[in-house]
Amino acid sequence: MALPMKNIRKSVTYVATGLAIMSLHTTASAQISGVRNSFFLPANGAAYADIADLVSAAPTIIDLQIRKIRKLPESQTIGVPPSVQRAVVEADVVSLLRGTNAVAGKVRFLLDIPKDARGRIPKLKKRRFFAMGRGVNGRADMIQLIRPDALIEYSQANNETVRAIASEMARTNAPAAIKGIASAFHNAGTILGEGETQIFLDTVGGQPFGLSIASQPGGNKQWSVSTSEVITQTQPAPQRNTLLWYRLACGLPKQLSPGLVGSGDGAHAARAQADFAFVIRSLGPCGRTRVVR
Repeated sequence: MALPMKNIRKSVTYVATGLAIMSLHTTASAQISGVRNSFFLPANGAAYADIADLVSAAPTIIDLQIRKIRKLPESQTIGVPPSVQRAVVEADVVSLLRGTNAVAGKVRFLLDIPKDARGRIPKLKKRRFFAMGRGVNGRADMIQLIRPDALIEYSQANNETVRAIASEMARTNAPAAIKGIASAFHNAGTILGEGETQIFLDTVGGQPFGLSIASQPGGNKQWSVSTSEVITQTQPAPQRNTLLWYRLACGLPKQLSPGLVGSGDGAHAARAQADFAFVIRSLGPCGRTRVVR
């Protein structure tokens, strides 16, 4: 006996959704390396660097509210530690902050949720999060988290931080991620204690990025940043908890190798290293609390 057309459509939808979930499962299994202490950043006290790590890496950012959690059976969670529950999350979309493709009013994604000592998972229904993900095979109703812990719990503070970082990244001159130091030079001044160090950085995408540290007699130093071809077109040292600060504080090495200083003069290399150390102290610690995956 032939099935009614609406039943056929439902069957096709279920099969397509199942295949998409299987695809997500394969990728998520490859990302697991033990149990994580937290699978989301908390509403209060989240480190700026941890938020920036996620926002800077996510092609799609969705503000959403969880509607339903469906636990997957063990047969569909091969490779998942017993202390973790893999589930399909269904959520209502509040807004799309970033994304090249449209998303549906409801989205689904896989989530690995650590269990407590009694084998239970926390209650997530009706809780609001920012999800950092990417599209799935053109499906407007599904996303894949960029990391197993790529959720940020909603709060006014987190909302302002996420949106501020996303806005800064959308600018044409937004600072790129730093890969390392390309070269450095030090020029001594005509007066004792005077001099200038210029440090050129290697960045993702090849964006010009440089530091300039000016020293005055008496030990006074000032430094500035350039993200243009001309290092004389600089901006002051960045304020903490801005995208430029994050790129520098979390991307620069802790020391300048003397081999990167252009002059063969050991004294010039030592001055350049001291100037770079001054920049590192001025920036302060990155503040990252989670491993970048």
